[in-house]
Amino acid sequence: MAPPDTFFRSSDMSLTQLYIANEIGREVVSALGEIGQVQFRDLNPDTNAFQRTFTKEIRRLDNVERQLRYFHSQMEKAAITMRPSSDFSDTLAAPLASEIDELAERSESLEQRIASLNDSYETLKRREVELSEWRWVLRETGGFFDRAHTQTEDIRQSFDNDEAPLLRDVEQHAPHANGDTQGQQSFSDMNIGFVAGVIPRDRIGAFERILWRTLRGNLYMNQSEIPDPIIEPTTNEEIHKNVFVIFAHGKSILAKIRKLSESLGASLYGVDENSELRRDQIHEVNTRLADVTNVLQNTKNTLDAELSQIARSLAAWMIIVKKEKAVYDTLNRFSYDQARKTLIAEAWCPTNSLGLIKSTLQDVNDRAGLSVPTIVNQIRTNKTPPTYVRTNKFTEAFQTIVNAYGIPKYSEVNPGIYTVVTFPFLFAVMFGDFGHGALMALTACAMIFWEKKLLKTKLDELTYMAFYGRYIMLLMGLFAMYTGFIYNDIFSKSFTFFPSAWQWPEDIKAGQSVEASLKGGYRFPIGLDWNWHEAENSLLFTNSMKMKMSVLLGWAHMTFALCFQYINARHFKSKIDIWGNFIPGMLFFQSIFGYLVITILYKWSINWSETDSAPPSLLNMLIFMFLSPGTIEGDPLYKGQGPVQMLLLFIAVIQVPIMLFLKPFYLRWEHNKARALGYRGLGEQSRVSALEDDGDLDGGFGGNRDSLASDGEGVAMIAQDIQESEVHEEFDFSDEMIHQVIHTIEFCLNCISHTASYLRLWALSLAHQQLSIVLWTMTLGTALDQENPTVRVIMTIICFYLWFVLSVAVLCCMEGVSAMLHSLRLHWVEAMSKHFIGEGIPFQAFSFKTLLEEDPVD
Repeated sequence: MAPPDTFFRSSDMSLTQLYIANEIGREVVSALGEIGQVQFRDLNPDTNAFQRTFTKEIRRLDNVERQLRYFHSQMEKAAITMRPSSDFSDTLAAPLASEIDELAERSESLEQRIASLNDSYETLKRREVELSEWRWVLRETGGFFDRAHTQTEDIRQSFDNDEAPLLRDVEQHAPHANGDTQGQQSFSDMNIGFVAGVIPRDRIGAFERILWRTLRGNLYMNQSEIPDPIIEPTTNEEIHKNVFVIFAHGKSILAKIRKLSESLGASLYGVDENSELRRDQIHEVNTRLADVTNVLQNTKNTLDAELSQIARSLAAWMIIVKKEKAVYDTLNRFSYDQARKTLIAEAWCPTNSLGLIKSTLQDVNDRAGLSVPTIVNQIRTNKTPPTYVRTNKFTEAFQTIVNAYGIPKYSEVNPGIYTVVTFPFLFAVMFGDFGHGALMALTACAMIFWEKKLLKTKLDELTYMAFYGRYIMLLMGLFAMYTGFIYNDIFSKSFTFFPSAWQWPEDIKAGQSVEASLKGGYRFPIGLDWNWHEAENSLLFTNSMKMKMSVLLGWAHMTFALCFQYINARHFKSKIDIWGNFIPGMLFFQSIFGYLVITILYKWSINWSETDSAPPSLLNMLIFMFLSPGTIEGDPLYKGQGPVQMLLLFIAVIQVPIMLFLKPFYLRWEHNKARALGYRGLGEQSRVSALEDDGDLDGGFGGNRDSLASDGEGVAMIAQDIQESEVHEEFDFSDEMIHQVIHTIEFCLNCISHTASYLRLWALSLAHQQLSIVLWTMTLGTALDQENPTVRVIMTIICFYLWFVLSVAVLCCMEGVSAMLHSLRLHWVEAMSKHFIGEGIPFQAFSFKTLLEEDPVD
């Protein structure tokens, strides 16, 4: 029996071999994907993706997935909302193979229909745009033609305009046809041609310059703006356009104008200069435009109806196809026995989940009605299993913090066990404010209360990060409320629930500095006395207190983490790590910094006002402990301080050579002893086959094992590629010595730097408190100090808004993120470096739930 899974260590893992009938391979993998407790190994590492067994099925599903993405893009284009995937989460069972075939055929026919409707819609839309532009051209150019064909006097008046040199030249040379004195000559009679069309408004300036330079001004151009934007059917982009008409002599010049117009994206349309024919054109265009609009609307309604129908089931189809692809990708990892039509798979799984896996496989066999069951066989192996730590929605975010630094080695102590408490607590030490902590806790409670609704909502990246860590935020808020209560700090103000232990003189004059005195036998019951907030030397007192408190917390945190080194060594049965690393490391650390902590507590316990000596500086004491062993500068802290410090320094120094040499020389002695006794070299490989295992086969599955391997050929087939044992490196004393030297130097130096690193608890706590005071003083403090009641009310309302927004944005969000990152560093570097091995392999189970979370269909 495997030990129960806990958060203290990773789960006990088993390497299993599965013999699956080919007929139910797909159903078995699908069922295992639903429970998500199996990590399959690739038994075909040398086979490329195109030569694997189920490549054809995957390519077919890729095509179906492409069709579904096409439907999705068309729905987004038509602003049709897809039914959310959360509506199908509890109803989607593993589909039959026939249902997958039906889905593929249906998606093929739907794609053809949607593509046909979409092409028709786009064609009609382009035709509608062309007719609309043509109508604008007929409407705008008609006015010019009507003005040009008025009385001769009007034409002559227009010739006086310097902008029409071309028409002036025509009037001077063109003869009147049939003695017409009314000037009703056509442009063709006057040997003038014209080009009319539509061009984007942002190109009209360049168009005019190019025409002028190319034709040297031998043209007449008129333009007008189209008031309504034109929607391009391909991009759905609104484009503002202008109508233009250009008059010029000669066919070659007109051909140049057409080419220049088309090169700049202009659309050219035919216009008749005769007013009656032009009215017929307008009437024809309006008729055709009305017909196209009606057909376009019908096509749009039909397309929207088809897409709306697809939208009801598209999310379910996408989930089914995504699962089915994952199933066939997994089946491609299996080995296939041609003779027995059997799939052979190897997989890691938690040992405690074997019962669930076997019962699941039994259910699949019962539904399929097969007489040959699926066999699950445990394999003996010396390979390092993957690390799987069982989590729930509360511990998941804390484990993610650990995994972001490194995956714990298989069965080593999981740092997440203490991170649940120490991470929010160290954050709260830096963030300590009851009010800000309450805001954070209330926000977390709101996210937890509406958890199910938020899970179904598509959140942006920052909001999702906060929601994912909602339980971390809750604990950070609660711990911040506790530390804020201890600091006696709420929005930079103090609690006055308990009477102060300090009393001020009764006769105080304005501007006079006075000293408070302690009351008789009364002391403030818990936390910092609120009278310190008003004192001039408050900062000196709190700085000294918080600085020493940071050292105490750092020592406790690192000592606690260092103890896990002993637990790991006991678990891995490595006594040399206990005697060569843990014990000398603990003695070195406690001889220096454990002693410093004791002196801090001892110094706090003395009432120095009742003694004749001044309190000594502990920092100077620690410095001179190394520089001048046995010598005490100034008054001693206690009797016999010099000899005690010399003894502790000797204990610390003697641990360095022990850490340097004990483990490497012991390992060399052990290796030489093993070689002398004739034991197998560590570099030799050991192969263990599943068929040599007297493994624990479930009674329901073991009856047909002989039927799967009844002859020698079958035994050889099943034994192939079963287990590749881990190759151990040959012992190298020089490598081991170098590794131990690096470890010793790092540990000794880190003891000093890491202890100093915990002073960030004091620094950030001070920064948060001072920022809170400044914000209150600059906003609400200023408003409440106003003497005029009306001004005070107005200022209070305005300043409260500023104070609240800045408190949330700066003190809760920015300062909160800063304190969280510093707490993260204290765990990753200062604490976890004392015991964390972090050489684990992540357990990546085949899970549909994980698959859909990483690549959602919505």
